[in-house]
Amino acid sequence: MLLLLLAVMLLAPAAASAQIPETPDSDAPPTFSGDPWTPAPVFASPAPRHPFMAPNQRSNLHSDAFQTDANAWSGPLGRDTETLSHYEAPGGVCASVTFNSQGQIVTTCIQLRAVRLKLFDPHTLEELASIELPPRAPSTNPFQDFAGGGYFYLDSEDRVVIPTTDRHIYVIALRDGAFEIERDYDLNGPVPGDAKIISALPDWSGRLWFATTAGIIGTIDPDSGEVKVEDLGEVVQNSFAVGDEDDVYIVSDKALYRFRADADGAPVTVWRKVYDNTGEQKPGQVSAGSGTTPTLHGDGWVSITDNADPMHVVVYRRRNGRQVCEQAVLEKGSGSTDNTLIGAGHSLIVENNYGYTGPTATMNGARTQPGIERVDIEADGEGCLKVWHSDEISSSVVPKLSLSNGLVYVYTQDAEGDPDDPWFLTALDFRTGKTVWKRLTGQGIGFNNNYAPVTLGPDGTAYVGVLGGLLLVRDQTAPATEETRPKIRLRAKRRGKRVLFRAKAPSGGVVAPVRGARVKAGKRSKRTNRRGRVSMKVKGGRAVAKKRGYRRGAVKVPR
Repeated sequence: MLLLLLAVMLLAPAAASAQIPETPDSDAPPTFSGDPWTPAPVFASPAPRHPFMAPNQRSNLHSDAFQTDANAWSGPLGRDTETLSHYEAPGGVCASVTFNSQGQIVTTCIQLRAVRLKLFDPHTLEELASIELPPRAPSTNPFQDFAGGGYFYLDSEDRVVIPTTDRHIYVIALRDGAFEIERDYDLNGPVPGDAKIISALPDWSGRLWFATTAGIIGTIDPDSGEVKVEDLGEVVQNSFAVGDEDDVYIVSDKALYRFRADADGAPVTVWRKVYDNTGEQKPGQVSAGSGTTPTLHGDGWVSITDNADPMHVVVYRRRNGRQVCEQAVLEKGSGSTDNTLIGAGHSLIVENNYGYTGPTATMNGARTQPGIERVDIEADGEGCLKVWHSDEISSSVVPKLSLSNGLVYVYTQDAEGDPDDPWFLTALDFRTGKTVWKRLTGQGIGFNNNYAPVTLGPDGTAYVGVLGGLLLVRDQTAPATEETRPKIRLRAKRRGKRVLFRAKAPSGGVVAPVRGARVKAGKRSKRTNRRGRVSMKVKGGRAVAKKRGYRRGAVKVPR
């Protein structure tokens, strides 16, 4: 079957127009269905800017170092949409889309053997630069092998930091319109010769961390190149998240870990939490464990999915690993995911990959299991609940939420099983889960995204890497980006000589207490507790509450 798929791509017409070849269809589905959307911003405190990475929304495929997949930028609103594609002959997914300081697309395009770093014009998808990276090794399922190029990041100097298939990590700069390897960290001593590096990211001190698929976790001193490693002896098949306290979160096929570096720079386990696991590699998963990159969000939480049946969204405290809550999602016997959760304050979104084992799972009318769901953590930070369910079929995409407009973007197929296999960029209402609109992107194997994400660009364009290359969907007029930082709602109630202040703010889908907000009244100033409360001796006047990531709130102090 693999040879058949190769033949399909190789026999496609040469890219004279540079458009991805489509399956001919005399009875194609509507180009657009649904209604244009009026922005309804979702207010959630954004992830902080990582000092050693490019700005949020630009740096890596999950939008930021916290891996939230929640974007401050708008995406298309469904107003006079248009599409464009770039054919990566003879086919190759341009998946991890990032944006340099000039707004150009920097991405890796991965074929069955070749890996290339490429630069594209974001408006025309014209290729501007390319560099060949070490080729991929043979794999039993190349469509589920993301090591050596599937993950990379842009650093704060616009350089690409990327692991290779031959156990190096390159730092690649763009100079005079061409890519140039500026630094090469050779890991072939500390890392075994058969190891595959899945991802590399810096901590808040600039130390470079990496993980291999066989569970070797390592750090690299960026100046000396000194490498320190720890062997978990467990499988790691996803990227990891980096917190703003030099903390690193990695999920294996057994447990979720919080790491920090010791005085010598070596990785040290702060805590390890085993999650529920059937031990089965469900169809749609790359390993027999959690399929999620950890997501840092909200009130000091880190969240993953487990590998129980039914699967659960599980939320932990970052500080000590205490489990906050778990919520069953998707149907028993037909739910799995190998993509990270969207995290927006108290809200999380999970999508179903059950049944996706490669392109044949979505060809000739075959379809994977439906299901996209939102889970909210209760306003008091204890317990969670399922908010909505969508029956859209999103076989393997990494979805994105636009905080600016309130749409969740997924990449879907029809439930009827049209044998011409149409693919759609689909927008869901974050608040209700209802499908707002769908835009046909193309038909046939070349438009299968194969685990690539939806990526939102600075001008409101949505990009999707697909087996044929890269495509975009945009409104004819670029949408505006709305304010998404939540405003603190400060309330005051006098109790004798003291005043009790309460600070709350929208956090994803709920209004929740704001912990750690500084409330200033007159000459007095205190921080709110975990319930968003603080008590002070105040005579009168006005009080103001401030916290990073929030708009300030004010209240008149009662006499």
